[in-house]
Amino acid sequence: MRNALAAAIGALTLALCLTFHPPAHAQPAVTKPSAPIRNTITMTHASGTFDVKLTPQPKDEYADGATLSRLTIDKEFRGDLAGTSKGQMLAAAGTTVKNSAGYVAIELVTGSLHGRHGTFVFQHSGTMNRGAPTLTLTVVPDSGTDELTGLTGSMKIIIASGKHSYEFDYTLPGSH
Repeated sequence: MRNALAAAIGALTLALCLTFHPPAHAQPAVTKPSAPIRNTITMTHASGTFDVKLTPQPKDEYADGATLSRLTIDKEFRGDLAGTSKGQMLAAAGTTVKNSAGYVAIELVTGSLHGRHGTFVFQHSGTMNRGAPTLTLTVVPDSGTDELTGLTGSMKIIIASGKHSYEFDYTLPGSH
């Protein structure tokens, strides 16, 4: 069992190393390609606002006093991304350390992105470490449908003065 685990970790490490992309400031191994580069992917930026409604669901309570909270997500997006979403969130809050918590969520978005219609799924991962937040929203690979097929990207959520807005950097085949 231990050898199988070591082999799996080794294979995962190798796969991550092979897919690593150096930072933009790193020098490429070959500075002048022998043929022109085609199909260059360009990142596109979308921004706008959204309203969100979180609805608590029954909590799971455990013998040691720990709880896992479940919530449903309903959003309405305006701006470059226009549409609605439905999702589910699982949160661990109420740790013994104030301002520490975490959540994960899956959110199905239906609408249009810069005029292209379809659906796609966001995967959320959020952590609050003693008041210091980190949040990652990533498009689930191959979740785009219709005119959003092939969509990849990540979203940043901004909350200022009680209002929600987003910055969404994405790639989409044929969006140039």
